[in-house]
Amino acid sequence: MLLSKNSYLRKQRYSSLNRRKSKSRLFQYLMLVLPLILLWGYKEIKSQLEPPQAILVLGGSTKREKFAAQFARKHPDIPIWVSGGTPKDYAEGVFTDAGIDLSRLHLDYRAVDTVTNFTTLVDEFQSQGINKIYLITSDYHMRRARVIGSIVLGSRGMEFQPVPVPSERSPEPVEKVLRDGARALLWLTTGRTGASLPSLGNREP
Repeated sequence: MLLSKNSYLRKQRYSSLNRRKSKSRLFQYLMLVLPLILLWGYKEIKSQLEPPQAILVLGGSTKREKFAAQFARKHPDIPIWVSGGTPKDYAEGVFTDAGIDLSRLHLDYRAVDTVTNFTTLVDEFQSQGINKIYLITSDYHMRRARVIGSIVLGSRGMEFQPVPVPSERSPEPVEKVLRDGARALLWLTTGRTGASLPSLGNREP
């Protein structure tokens, strides 16, 4: 009986010791992870509080430019870039009709596809100290644009806030997203976008 009681007490002490060790390890893990959680939370809060400094419109649809012109009226103090959009006279007319001062408007026609929409302008944004932008494109196109933007803009420490233009089209297939994501990574590592390669080039908006 005494042996059984001693065995029980040893098990209790062993179990208690294990619980204390587990709590100690958990505390150590929390001390390691907590600073990372706090840093992530700080960056998220800062990102939410810091307003975008520019508007980027991806060309490919007159509807995007008309939407952007109305959107720009609600954000009167920031510049607007339209990449690969409609001809100059038409684009300027759209923004003039919306009451936008053309000194805010920058029309850039170097892009030939979605990847180059970003790669042709990222250095200009960086040189002007722009760290965050509103990204305007059609809702069906936004998934691909977000992947490319995360890679290209993110490589310069820039952030963006998606502003989708409503449409009645279905989202683009995942294959397009993966293909252009790979092209953005190609640009990141080699400085080339693959736009000139028939198998990779994509002149779709």
